[in-house]
Amino acid sequence: MKKNLDNKVAVVTGGGRGIGAAIARNLAGLGASVVVCGRTREAIEATSKSISQSGLRALAVACDVSDLRSVESLAREVENNFGRLDVLINNAGIGSFKNPLHTLPPEQWDKVLNINLRGVYYCVRSFVPMMIRAGGGHIVNISSLAGKNPLPNGAAYAASKWGLNGLSYSLAEELRGHNIRVSVVCPGSTNTDLSPHEGKDTGKMLQPDDVAHVVEMLVTQEQQSFVSEVLLRPTAKP
Repeated sequence: MKKNLDNKVAVVTGGGRGIGAAIARNLAGLGASVVVCGRTREAIEATSKSISQSGLRALAVACDVSDLRSVESLAREVENNFGRLDVLINNAGIGSFKNPLHTLPPEQWDKVLNINLRGVYYCVRSFVPMMIRAGGGHIVNISSLAGKNPLPNGAAYAASKWGLNGLSYSLAEELRGHNIRVSVVCPGSTNTDLSPHEGKDTGKMLQPDDVAHVVEMLVTQEQQSFVSEVLLRPTAKP
């Protein structure tokens, strides 16, 4: 039986662990050749190896999405290895959840915004021309319910995700004429290294595979429509 993403190429940023690793494994299982990206080589190679050991296709490429030259180098590697890109998952992100905004060091603000928001812009700038040449594709930006609701002591993270949501809606309108669909996924409390777990039951939180399942639904949807936004919540409050 033909898999939904046979002969397709996907890039997953922040693919070394957590949500990114789960998405990468799932897309490979759908038949895609998956490029797993991240700043920590050991982590992305572990994800790539776990995919390859299942007889699926994966390539680990170190990349810092906050560095335009690093992202452009990644795009060249994808072009040289595969000649196309069909699915871009902008998942790389960091959090800052300990300081009220008026005590947050400026360098921490810059780090959060540069990775969570500027990094998506760099990936769009570097990969969309490749998608246009391929005749279409799908971009999925992993945001957060913090981009919809207040997050005390996490204002920089919330600002980056509110910004990412606005970027995604605008980008979707820009790219519709190129047959490129843009979706944003906003998970709630998820059991990863990023999420603050204090006082929460991690067994009741969303799991990385829950987010990966939503991404699968988005990228395998019939071509005549797309989902702009998904708000994903755990069934029981953790």
